[in-house]
Amino acid sequence: MICVCNICKQLILVLSLKEKSTMILPMFPLQSIFFPGETVPLHVFEDRYKELINDCRNEAITFGIPVFFDGQINYGIEAQLVEVVTSYEGGEMDVVCIARQVFVVEDFNRKANGKLYPSGKVTFLELDYVADEKLKKDVLKGIEELYSLMGTAFTPIAISKFNSYMLAHKIGLSFKQEYKLLQITKEQDRFIFLKKHLLQTITVLEEVNRTKKTIELNGHFRNFDPLDFDGFED
Repeated sequence: MICVCNICKQLILVLSLKEKSTMILPMFPLQSIFFPGETVPLHVFEDRYKELINDCRNEAITFGIPVFFDGQINYGIEAQLVEVVTSYEGGEMDVVCIARQVFVVEDFNRKANGKLYPSGKVTFLELDYVADEKLKKDVLKGIEELYSLMGTAFTPIAISKFNSYMLAHKIGLSFKQEYKLLQITKEQDRFIFLKKHLLQTITVLEEVNRTKKTIELNGHFRNFDPLDFDGFED
């Protein structure tokens, strides 16, 4: 016999989880992309955003950083205020935040109720962080090779601590590519995306380096290996 009370409890739990996935956030639109776990330093100088930060500070609420891309606002990241590092005489602030969850913007209002700053209804994406270890190693190896080709020092990262967002800003992704990465929900797919980019970029850099060496040889005496004509028929 099925207990109706248990069914009701499960239904309430499901509904509450769904409610948590959608919420209204104060908005701080930027033409910048931040990934989950990333430190977000901001210099706040406009009155509306000074009000937003003060509200976050006083009410312990989070805010959204929707990405302004191609004239639209569709995706963004939830941010949590960590510290007001510096407060200036005119009310400007240097603040540090932490990026949390990726969201889709369902509705955007230029002004929140009674506030100077915008607000928006957002739905959070369900992200996972599970990826094949070999794929992670391939991507990490590709990043090391990329840095080597650029003559840049690379600090080793343990595979167990490596995720797709850690070096996303430091491997030559375009703004459009970073925006695409922000929208990918599965870690496996994010690593596949990064691997494809690395392979293409490394191929281009290798060709550039080859061309550079060819140009440098122009005007210089070079040693050529003489052809071996043994077995050559007239």
